[in-house]
Amino acid sequence: MTAKEKAKELQNKHLYCYLNPVYPLHDRFDVIKASEQALVTVNEILESFMTSIPKHQMDFWEEVKQELKKL
Repeated sequence: MTAKEKAKELQNKHLYCYLNPVYPLHDRFDVIKASEQALVTVNEILESFMTSIPKHQMDFWEEVKQELKKL
């Protein structure tokens, strides 16, 4: 999975939390909020495992962060 695909997957998972079951369509605010929450998730991953994950994995999550900022 590419960093871009992972960013979109995380955004969609967080977006699902904001969907109203009565009105399941979302607006731009929901998408922005979902992206912000996905960034929090990635930051937690990076902070929690900063010293214990290999550099290539750290680089991957940094790239995911950059992709989330573009969404």
